[in-house]
Amino acid sequence: METDLIEKMPCHNQQLNNSESPEHAAKHVRFARSSPAADTCQDEPCEHQTTSDIQRLIGPQLKLLPLNDQIRELQTIIRDKTTSRGDFVFCADRLIRLVVEEGLNQLPYSECTVTTPTGHKYEGVKFEKGNCGVSIMRSGEAMEQGLRDCCRSIRIGKILIQSDEETQKAKVYYAKFPPDISRRKVLLMYPILSTGNTVIEAVRVLNEHGLQAKHIILLSLFSTPHGKSEHLICILIHE
Repeated sequence: METDLIEKMPCHNQQLNNSESPEHAAKHVRFARSSPAADTCQDEPCEHQTTSDIQRLIGPQLKLLPLNDQIRELQTIIRDKTTSRGDFVFCADRLIRLVVEEGLNQLPYSECTVTTPTGHKYEGVKFEKGNCGVSIMRSGEAMEQGLRDCCRSIRIGKILIQSDEETQKAKVYYAKFPPDISRRKVLLMYPILSTGNTVIEAVRVLNEHGLQAKHIILLSLFSTPHGKSEHLICILIHE
């Protein structure tokens, strides 16, 4: 797992502002500047932009987990070239769990009432049936255990997409989904977003199986600025 993540992990550092959007709790994004010309903020988000500016540039479907010291420490460990394999896997799994938990927050639920051991009524909620996961092989498989830890009986499909040697375009080599996937909400797992071509192809295949894009929630750990989707709900960790 760590080999797939390290090979695709962005090398540039990204910093984020802590201003919250009332509805989505998305933070302001400030990308590292390579030259003084970046101060114009014409092409990339900067620290002086409002939340509405960020949503206009990146898309309102992007959900960013709040940056805290715990996440910064985990990111520090997995980026350190001296980190052992065991520590890398442990920290990567913790980050994956955080993303999965936020992805579950986007799923539909219904209200219910249960009785506590003391006989009192508790007004709670429960997830609606019809959710599943789909991992984009191979790196997406690293997120499967985190999803199963949260949803023990959830069904998980797989899709293998690789670049064609001649055309360099993303090509689907294998896809296996639950037979009723068109009626489900899908957590699409892919930890590293670079160009976004692989995810676009995966969504196209899911669309061909009758699934609407609005029912797909993309779970990812790292992304380049142009790798974020404009049409899917995308869960990312602040950098």
